[in-house]
Amino acid sequence: MIDGQFDVVGAAGPKQFFEGLTAETLSHGYLFAGPAGVGKKTFALRFAQSLLCVTPKSTLLGYCGVCSGCTRVTSGVHPDLYFSEGQVKIGEREAGGFHTAEDATARDLVRQLSMHSYAGGWRVFVLGDVDFTREAANALLKFFEEPPPGVVLVLTTTAVARLLPTVRSRLLEVTFAPLAAREVATILEREGVEPDVAAHAADIAGGSVTRARALLDGEGTMRDAAVTWFFDTLEGGTPDASGWATRPTLEEGLEVVKTLTRDWLALSVGGADVPLLARDQAERIGRLPRRDPAAIARALGALGDAERVARTNVSPALVADLAKMALATTTNAGA
Repeated sequence: MIDGQFDVVGAAGPKQFFEGLTAETLSHGYLFAGPAGVGKKTFALRFAQSLLCVTPKSTLLGYCGVCSGCTRVTSGVHPDLYFSEGQVKIGEREAGGFHTAEDATARDLVRQLSMHSYAGGWRVFVLGDVDFTREAANALLKFFEEPPPGVVLVLTTTAVARLLPTVRSRLLEVTFAPLAAREVATILEREGVEPDVAAHAADIAGGSVTRARALLDGEGTMRDAAVTWFFDTLEGGTPDASGWATRPTLEEGLEVVKTLTRDWLALSVGGADVPLLARDQAERIGRLPRRDPAAIARALGALGDAERVARTNVSPALVADLAKMALATTTNAGA
């Protein structure tokens, strides 16, 4: 019996939770919740590999990396691992065997859930960044509540509130926090990024590897748009939210605005020597009009309210208006 490896950066809380489980205490379904780019899908797939590894191990979490189960998982061909990303519709698709899918449907999932294990062990379903239509969610409720024996479901999401309560109540929620800057840099360095470049990207990525990669690829458009909107709003310009207030980028854009607002508050309270989260914007934040820290704190709270609204199905433009009103409240407060 070996001590299995589990090569996932960060996620200390989820690791501790799963390390304490056994096959008998394992739940049938988990909901991995947290911001984009913090490792939820990576953890889910390494967790699936742990369950499908055929080498005897001392703990449930961990894998050998070389057995037939592990090599099939890492090559994407394990017959007992089903992985898909994105929206699940009701559908009428008839797929072949147990598989990885880009366009999962509820009918397909129901059929797959009814199948027996090919290898005689666990069957693992990972639905990444999942978003169900109401019809699909209702069709799957029975399986979420009581799937067949030997099935483990793992759903990941950046927007828990957009999932139906009836789905959420049938799964055990595991929260993933933003990564530390050093952890983001470590992942980038593993991908071949030079350490100093990785450190710079990690410093301004807000704990998200996805955001750090986009910055390195010159795709910082969404963040740049949110930054420009923030400063235009506070400097009396004409803010344009179209570059960040879209359905796919709304919550991430709001997080950028909240980060800048936190830094503004920190400077207002602690002075110029306070370390900032958005270090690349330090000079511009320092030039912002002085405001009552209490007013900035209230604006930050109102941005949190806007973030909660963003997790529902309201218009992104309306959420941007709520964020603008939150920041506008500070203009009536003096230094």
